[in-house]
Amino acid sequence: MADWVPDVLGEGFQQLTLPLGEDVEGEIVATVVRALPRPVPWWRPGGDRRPLADVDVLYVHGWSDYFFQKRLARFWNDRGARFFALDLRKYGRSLRPGQTPGYATDLDEYDADIAAALEARGDAAGRRLVLLGHSTGGLILSLWASRHPGQVDAVVLNAPWLEFQLGAARAAITPVVELQARLRPMEAAPQVDLGFYTRAQREVADPDDPVEVNPLWRPEQAMTVHAAWLRAVLAGHAAVSRGLNIEAPICVLLSARSALPTRWSDELTSADSVLVVDDIARAALKLGRSVTVERIDGALHDVFLSRPDARADAYARLDRWVRGWAHSDTALRRASTSADTPARRHPRRLVAARLPALRTR
Repeated sequence: MADWVPDVLGEGFQQLTLPLGEDVEGEIVATVVRALPRPVPWWRPGGDRRPLADVDVLYVHGWSDYFFQKRLARFWNDRGARFFALDLRKYGRSLRPGQTPGYATDLDEYDADIAAALEARGDAAGRRLVLLGHSTGGLILSLWASRHPGQVDAVVLNAPWLEFQLGAARAAITPVVELQARLRPMEAAPQVDLGFYTRAQREVADPDDPVEVNPLWRPEQAMTVHAAWLRAVLAGHAAVSRGLNIEAPICVLLSARSALPTRWSDELTSADSVLVVDDIARAALKLGRSVTVERIDGALHDVFLSRPDARADAYARLDRWVRGWAHSDTALRRASTSADTPARRHPRRLVAARLPALRTR
């Protein structure tokens, strides 16, 4: 395997290229970016007492996206966790000349990317694994966690794309998309993106902690959607609708409301203009038996790129959930080493689902 090299994000970030073979468009690679917490001085009594000192986080980005959120990595590092972010094949750092950006025909294809990223962590013995996914990455990781029981300790989802925006029409749309995918897999699907979501992020950006984005890897208007890729996503939505079986506790963070991006308005700076968040909140309850849904007033689609007050609320809610999970999970692990304890007799299921009154879009 190649060596870790400095990443484009600068000091504190390194990247590793993960070879995954070839297809008709040439070499396939994924790229994992890591940010490690500051080591605890050897002389500190009690060792590393940070709550997530034994945790590895694996982040997967959304559609037309890649990893660039240094603030998010710092959140996990400050609590002791090792942070790893995966640029999937044909996205961001992994996109090669001549390749179709983001193209895949089945979301299961990303199993190889995820496996390579997990192996790249190095020694992970005794370490807990948290999956962190945004939008399409949240869908991909949810399906992966359901297919790989026992390998994940917690799942955190940032506005996961768990249902099609026209969810009520998904059953009618799917056969048409499937036919297009079989006959013309590379046919472009109709979509309207006026760049308002990108503009909303610029409008609320924090000048004291700027976020630099490569427009070649994250264009102002979303990348072209192809029929075969859309079929794969719809199949993922259908699987979620039938119900997944993620054993680990799940935290889902969502904006409190959605907004239609048909024209520019200030409303788009305080709402999710990509997904129908009420539909996502309902779908989230089908991921597993331990689901917490956090609705954040004023948040954008990526809740961690929202205006300062909404972003602070998102991080505060995540911190509360993660600390609670880490403490209870540690206690359960200790209890499970004792013979026939209540924790052993009753599997760990911390069921919590909070949904406000549902609104129509």
